[in-house]
Amino acid sequence: MPTRVLLLAGELNLGGSERQLTEIARGLDRTRFEPHVGAFVPQGLRADELRRAGVPILHLPVHSLKSPAALRGAQRLARYVRERKIDIVHSFDYPMNVFAIPVVRYFTSALPVSSQRAHRDLTPPLHLRLLRQTDGMAAGIVVNCEFLRRHLMEDFKVPGDRIHLCYNGIDLEAFRAERHPQEELTVGVVCGLRPEKSLHTLLEAFALVGRGARLRIVGSGTELAGLQQRAADLGIAGQVCFQPATAEVPRVLGAIDIFVLPSRTEALSNALMEAMACGCACIASNVGGNPELIRREETGLLFEAGDAAALAAQLRRLFEDAPLRRRLAKVGQEFVCRNFSLAASARRMAEIYDDLQRQAM
Repeated sequence: MPTRVLLLAGELNLGGSERQLTEIARGLDRTRFEPHVGAFVPQGLRADELRRAGVPILHLPVHSLKSPAALRGAQRLARYVRERKIDIVHSFDYPMNVFAIPVVRYFTSALPVSSQRAHRDLTPPLHLRLLRQTDGMAAGIVVNCEFLRRHLMEDFKVPGDRIHLCYNGIDLEAFRAERHPQEELTVGVVCGLRPEKSLHTLLEAFALVGRGARLRIVGSGTELAGLQQRAADLGIAGQVCFQPATAEVPRVLGAIDIFVLPSRTEALSNALMEAMACGCACIASNVGGNPELIRREETGLLFEAGDAAALAAQLRRLFEDAPLRRRLAKVGQEFVCRNFSLAASARRMAEIYDDLQRQAM
């Protein structure tokens, strides 16, 4: 009988965790695993993909952990797990960690598995306090890079043998995009427009060296108006194109020559992997999991987060040295295609599930 796995996330629309949950659910070997998915908001791009793949979706209508809906949602979750004889419940983001892990641990016989997919500095204080509790309730915690393993061990004293590494995987067919060279050299980024992405650093660096080039910032978020104003203040508004978040990411990346991820904090970035897979020459801040993807001077270039002058210097190198730009793009693409496929990620997650079940026997 296949192992029944319920994968949980707050939403099923755009977002890195939502994408990885979807790809794991679709990628697990159906002869060995029966995937189910649950969410607070079960609509959106990923929900549509899951339904097309025949994955059942559980709606948990919880809008606040402090509301009566949270109790009803907990009852619905426990009932679903028991009635469908779910073996493993795996939460993919911190809202689901703090909601689902206690329910599964105390009211079902399923194995509760949590995830840590971002630095905990980004977690609201209340959720952070609760996460410290769920760390001890989960049978295991899945991380997507070595940086987060160290973060949990050093900053939260989680035993190393309870942390399991599963690198993100990407659809290599979808992200092996045709290159569409533009008349002007194009620098770009695809990400949520949030403070931790530090996109003002990219604007300031581009203003120093970007004459004759274009900058594309693709994404949506709370920082948009401030970034547009900053581009105007720097005198580069005419060279910068802001584009809303789109599902056509491979097409966008195919027209970007140099991809820059200037985040001040990062785990293992899907956006960076996708840009490398699409043949962009990549520059990233030296934080989090970025150095696990960008091997300095080999698969890309690094700079210290927040240092616009250092980023400008790396941009200048790639503007002026086309052979270097092509070499970094080629080696980076080969590295990602060799190591970060969806199949590899799904196989590794299956190994984690198998190991946790053996330990529980």
